[in-house]
Order: sequence, then C-alpha cells, then structure tokens
Amino acid sequence: MATQPEQHDPTDGFSAFDRQRAWAIHAFTASGAIIAMMALTAVTSGNPQAAFLWLGLAFVVDGLDGPLARRYRVMEVLPRISGETLDLVVDYLTYVVVPAVMLAGMGLLPEGWGAATAGVVLAVSLYTFANRDMKTDDNYFEGFPAVWNVLVLYMWVLETDPWANVAVIAVCVVLTFTRLKFTHPMRVVKLRLITLVFTGLWATLSLMMVLTYPTPHLWALVAWIALIAYFLGLTAHRSFVSGG
Repeated sequence: MATQPEQHDPTDGFSAFDRQRAWAIHAFTASGAIIAMMALTAVTSGNPQAAFLWLGLAFVVDGLDGPLARRYRVMEVLPRISGETLDLVVDYLTYVVVPAVMLAGMGLLPEGWGAATAGVVLAVSLYTFANRDMKTDDNYFEGFPAVWNVLVLYMWVLETDPWANVAVIAVCVVLTFTRLKFTHPMRVVKLRLITLVFTGLWATLSLMMVLTYPTPHLWALVAWIALIAYFLGLTAHRSFVSGG
C-alpha cells in the first residue's frame, strides 16, 4: 500500500509570536474599515472637517500597513489570508466610497447631479480595483488610481465651482482607462526619498488645510497646490519619457 507523501506546512519555521504579529498587522489594515465608518458618520452628520480628519488617519494606516506586512513577511506567515485583498477592500471604502458619499451630499456638484456622479465614481473605480494590471512592474499605477479622497479634499478646500468639479471628475474617469503611469509614493524606487519627503509635506499641509478651513494661511495653500505639480511631473516623465 502506497504511503501518502508528507505534506509540508508553509508556516513551519515561524513562531507563535510571528503569527500573532501577522494577525496584528492584518487587524491594523482592517481598522481602516472602522475609520471609514467614522468618516461616513461624520459626513452624514454634516461635519466634513471631521470626515476629512478620519480619512487622513486612513491615509496613515494605508501608508504603514504595506511596509509592515512586507517587513514581517505576513504573506508567508499567514498564507491563507490575503492581505492584498484585505487592503483593496479597505482602500475602496476610504478612497472611493466615502468620497463618493461626500460628492453626493456636500454640495460639491450641481443640484441634481450628486447621486449620479457619485454612482459613476463608484462604478468606474471597481474597474481600477479589479484590474490585474493596476500596477506596473516598477510599482506605478496604470491609469488614474482612484484617489477620489484627494480630489474631493481639493474641491472642498478650494470651494471650486460645481460644474468645474464635474469636468475634473469626467477627466479622471477617462484617465482611469488610459495607460498613464501615476506614482505610488511609498513603493516607486525612483526618487523615493524626495517623493516620501514631498508626500509627508503634502500630508502635513493637508492637515493644516482641514484644521484651518475655511481660512487657511495663503503660503500653506499655495505650497499645497504647488506640490501637485511634482506628482504630475512624475506621471508625465514615467508615461512619456522613461518607458511609456
């Protein structure tokens, strides 16, 4: 009678502490869902300032959980749990669902356009998150990376015209289906140090914008807007100069 080959447990070699730490990192990622709920509660309570502060916290969690997972080899320690899927679900909530609710209910769009436009944002972003080619080999996003939280923040702080907001959203919807390369501030190797510094500066200025709304300091507002040029420059260079 043939004997069954001994099956190897892929988690062999990892300690109980390794597994507990991996679960803690997954829980840290999952906390983004609770943060999204708090942001939604703030929006529906008519407190956009609090909602953006919650989204800022979600941004911090999203920036830290990936490096932690890679540093402590969470995928190998807990192979049955997909941290990538968990991260995508949470990101869809914080980068798409909450901003879509903001678009629908914060007066950022022309009267009667809120629900339909928010629905388009939700639907188009599903393509972004389902796209197997969402990222290039060098960790750029291909197509507009569904950072609707950033767009909505600029619309709110700058109090841009509702029709201009519709136009910007329409452009981003189209860009979703292009092959333009948008930088991932945490993972793209080229110019990583300066990109991380500028990302940290942008996050700090964004917090200032929220805390000082509706009268931010002019110098901070100008710097906050100007930083977008750096990230757009990275997109243009990677898309049209260094490989397309």
